[in-house]
Amino acid sequence: MNHELIVAAEQGDIAAVTALLNEGADINGTDERGRTAVLAATHGNQPEAVKKLIAAGADLNLRDHRSDNPLLYAGAEGMPEIVKLAVEAGADTALTNRYGGTALIPAADRGHVEIVQYLLEHSDVKVDHINNLGWTALLEAVLLGDGGERHTQIVRLLIEHGADVNLADKDGVTPLAHAESRGYADMAALLKDAGAH
Repeated sequence: MNHELIVAAEQGDIAAVTALLNEGADINGTDERGRTAVLAATHGNQPEAVKKLIAAGADLNLRDHRSDNPLLYAGAEGMPEIVKLAVEAGADTALTNRYGGTALIPAADRGHVEIVQYLLEHSDVKVDHINNLGWTALLEAVLLGDGGERHTQIVRLLIEHGADVNLADKDGVTPLAHAESRGYADMAALLKDAGAH
């Protein structure tokens, strides 16, 4: 029954999800990948199913075998609606993915402007969290971004929300040095204006 619940959630089949929960399926039961129904619904990008499972008491902080949960996965994969649902339901923003990063970091490196903005404005996510690679969201936006408009906007948002512009990587290279070495003039200008050196 738990397996059926997870499959129904991933497909966004609200009627089946409701029926299985009423029949006593374990809302936090997991599949062979360690995914709960609410994480499977996130994988399927099914916000209505996510909403239903949250209302029924799903634990949003449980992570699968890849250390993903709904907030972490939706942040990385660019699903703003699910990010919002998870944050509003009290998801723990300090939990990290398999790289030791919060939801903010992959959202920043993948150019998900709306998600970065939402997390910074509506959650208690730490703007200067450092992942296992020694990188902050700001460093990742510079290092893994393409230097284009979306990543530049993300750099601007991170600065506006108090990111430490001089927090260097493990080798002591600052965000500004990375931006300049890549020829990202707009980013470099923003960083300099914010006191980067």
